Amino acid sequence: MAWALKLPLADEVIESGLVQDFDASLSGIGQELGAGAYSMSDVLALPIFKQEESSLPPDNENKILPFQYVLCAATSPAVKLHDETLTYLNQGQSYEIRMLDNRKLGELPEINGKLVKSIFRVVFHDRRLQYTEHQQLEGWRWNRPGDRILDIDIPMSVGIIDPRANPNQLNTVEFLWDPAKRTSVFIQVHCISTEFTMRKHGGEKGVPFRVQIDTFKENENGEYTEHLHSASCQIKVFKPKGADRKQKTDREKMEKRTPHEKEKYQPSYETTILTECSPWPEITYVNNSPSPGFNSSHSSFSLGEGNGSPNHQPEPPPPVTDNLLPTTTPQEAQQWLHRNRFSTFTRLFTNFSGADLLKLTRDDVIQICGPADGIRLFNALKGRMVRPRLTIYVCQESLQLREQQQQQQQQQQKHEDGDSNGTFFVYHAIYLEELTAIELTEKIAQLFSISPCQISQIYKQGPTGIHVLISDEMIQNFQEEACFILDTMKES
Repeated sequence: MAWALKLPLADEVIESGLVQDFDASLSGIGQELGAGAYSMSDVLALPIFKQEESSLPPDNENKILPFQYVLCAATSPAVKLHDETLTYLNQGQSYEIRMLDNRKLGELPEINGKLVKSIFRVVFHDRRLQYTEHQQLEGWRWNRPGDRILDIDIPMSVGIIDPRANPNQLNTVEFLWDPAKRTSVFIQVHCISTEFTMRKHGGEKGVPFRVQIDTFKENENGEYTEHLHSASCQIKVFKPKGADRKQKTDREKMEKRTPHEKEKYQPSYETTILTECSPWPEITYVNNSPSPGFNSSHSSFSLGEGNGSPNHQPEPPPPVTDNLLPTTTPQEAQQWLHRNRFSTFTRLFTNFSGADLLKLTRDDVIQICGPADGIRLFNALKGRMVRPRLTIYVCQESLQLREQQQQQQQQQQKHEDGDSNGTFFVYHAIYLEELTAIELTEKIAQLFSISPCQISQIYKQGPTGIHVLISDEMIQNFQEEACFILDTMKES
């Protein structure tokens, strides 16, 4: 059977505006409420969230930060002076965070006319939960499959560009924005504070979270790795309308206090100013490559010029097999887990070498990772490949060339004594899963090292040499391991 390939001859506009200026009294709110540096991943660097006044340098009291982030939600009135503000949020409700440019004239001129990148995180405030952050988040993922802790309400947000939410990081979102233009992002927090409280007798208080924003500028390589500013605030999340009831309860309690007792507490502000803090210690944000799940998996091909000659060599496809070997080091095993979409379990297998992972039984992996991911990891460790629905073999030698070689072979046999081994033809295997003409076109294009756009039609040579157009139904009726000869023809 023979085939013939027919080859041809040939932002959204963002509303801009000046950043709104705040009075000195508003910009000074919360300046004394410093949020200390904290880290969930580095236990040794855990923060002290209540900063002592003596620990703040005098020069920082009136320091003007390059950016300011304002959460449009009221602070609690039941917070003592010199303590960090506390803001109550409703689960799943959209809350605005205004991204303000506070730079002085001539400050940070390298970002003028350029975008910056901000990463939002919802993390634990309590030290006890910081120790077990990974286990807490994995437990939440197990109880709420398919849900996220933090989301961006994109339709309500203004001025954000390329928002992304990595499916492997449920509590993190990121986007680009222009400091010279009005930017407001609306966030939604889907976990509630009591979900991480030890259940004893009911009525336990919910744990506080933190909203942290880290902003970066581009480096020379176009990656957003140079830190500009970080700020955070303390929040508690309640079930819908629970934050309003809690705010009302705190206000009523404060009204019952004497004037002398009220002096020990902060007033309730209409908005929450995020205070400066240390940048998030993890280095996951330095990689500016697209994260899995952000972009469509559909491959795009450019329309090439010329007659589809194999002289154009595209980038080679990634290797099909990526099996873990017993000689794999722990560092290489971590990379293997990332490549095979097991990033959430890298901490659990930090010190595991290839031999350690391969020794795990199916029950071991399911107990560690859960049923769904456990079965997938076990199959990946054993290198089990999915059998294709259809396998065919094709030869790139044209039919005319094969006939010429056969004639030469016959002539050589007439003039030479003894047997001839014949001409050796090489076939290539093509594995089909979808059994469609489009899939076959893409596989043949890879074989010829050309773009699929350069293949106009595919025909199958039928009786008396007629050309029958290849369709999905015809491919579905191909015999397993059928052999074909490929020939090319120019489109008239």
